[in-house]
Amino acid sequence: MSKTVTLRLDESVYGKLRSWAERDNRALSNFIETAALRFIEEHEVVDEFEMAEIEGNKALNASLKKGLKDAKAGKGRFV
Repeated sequence: MSKTVTLRLDESVYGKLRSWAERDNRALSNFIETAALRFIEEHEVVDEFEMAEIEGNKALNASLKKGLKDAKAGKGRFV
C-alpha cells in the first residue's frame, strides 16, 4: 500500500525537480521516488575498493568470523 509523504522544498529545488520530471515524462512524485531509490541502491552496496579494504583487514575479518560463530551458537544478545 502506498504512503503519502509531504515535504517542503525551496522554489529552486522544486523547479529543478519538476523540470527533470517533465524531461523524463514522469509525474513529479514518481521522479522523486525513482531518484531516491537510485540513491539508496548506489549507497547500499560496497564498491570494489571498499571490499578490498574489508578483505585486507585481518582483525576485522577475525572479529566477523567470531561474531558469526557466536551467533550460530546462540551466544550473546541481539539488539
